[in-house]
Amino acid sequence: MEGELRFETRAIHAGQSPDPATGAIATPIYQTSTFVQPTPGQFIGEYDYSRAANPTRTALEANLASLEGARFGLCYSSGVAATGAVLHLCSAGDEVLLCDDVYGGTNRLFHRVFAQLGVKTTLVDMTDLDAVRAAISSKTKLVWIETPTNPTLKVIDIAGVSAIAREHGATVTVDNTFATPYLQRPLELGADIVCHSMTKYIGGHSDAIGGCLMTSDEELMRKLKFVQLSEGAVPGIQECFLFLRSTKTLAIRVERHCANASQIAKWLEGHKAIERVLYPGLASHPQHEVAARQMRGGFGGMITVYVKGGLDAAKRLVERTRLFQLAESLGGVESLIEHPAIMTHASVPPEQRAKLGIADHLVRLSVGIEHVDDLTRDLDQALASRG
Repeated sequence: MEGELRFETRAIHAGQSPDPATGAIATPIYQTSTFVQPTPGQFIGEYDYSRAANPTRTALEANLASLEGARFGLCYSSGVAATGAVLHLCSAGDEVLLCDDVYGGTNRLFHRVFAQLGVKTTLVDMTDLDAVRAAISSKTKLVWIETPTNPTLKVIDIAGVSAIAREHGATVTVDNTFATPYLQRPLELGADIVCHSMTKYIGGHSDAIGGCLMTSDEELMRKLKFVQLSEGAVPGIQECFLFLRSTKTLAIRVERHCANASQIAKWLEGHKAIERVLYPGLASHPQHEVAARQMRGGFGGMITVYVKGGLDAAKRLVERTRLFQLAESLGGVESLIEHPAIMTHASVPPEQRAKLGIADHLVRLSVGIEHVDDLTRDLDQALASRG
């Protein structure tokens, strides 16, 4: 029956059923590190040690897999831990194609950690399929897509890139953090693995850190599970409980994020203090047509703006908002504002930032679910106090 259920219903019920011992409607927190064995090697159920598996985490993994339309799900202690697990599919001498605009921590992991292990990374503007074709080779083991990208909100044609990768036998992973499975399901577009920083929209309340991977490929699942077990970068059980709480409201939260961001992006486009607005839902966005095709039901809650007046004007904006709190991260119910060049992308080399347009006057907004009129007024007063 589950396959017939709509997203909103699966978000609440997939992977979860009332506790058989007590009838509790919420999946219990199985706060235990180990499980008793009646005889050596014989388990009560499927559990022996919580690093390997735990009933609360199992419920979360099944829930997330259902939302992404995947057969399998795996959860990790953070988004970068999940990313690292995928990179462990590569060996020394393998090559990776990485979209050129990604979260700073992802960039750092590819270029400063796995590069030491002999994995070569090539940055590619994946909005240009010809550039992807030119860069890929028989040595390419992995193609990593982030879409929309962080922070310039490029939208990459997942189906187009996946088709090219398939011709060369490369595995495609899509970081779907910004879009969420409610708006975009990469596996349906040809990707092999989907990655999320659950800390963001899946958690949605800025109170838990975690990451996850979903796939329908059994061999990939086997390899990723081995890495998860061996490295042990798994989320705590309390965090798993919190994420299960949060997925139940994912659909209605994302709907409000999208509605607020769309209205604010249109308003900002007409503001005299703003040089340029990047939002996939605007007709002015370079990949608006791609976004409209592969993102269903909305264009997300993230907006990037270039503020007139350079660094000083950008800093004044982020320091003077009252509802938009100055902090890293995104995707929570509360609105956040940040300066990528100084904060989330400070680890990206300056020359790369300049090439990507991560300029000193660029500001990123994570639009929350507060009333849109209050958020607009907050931005307006901050922009009005530029001098």
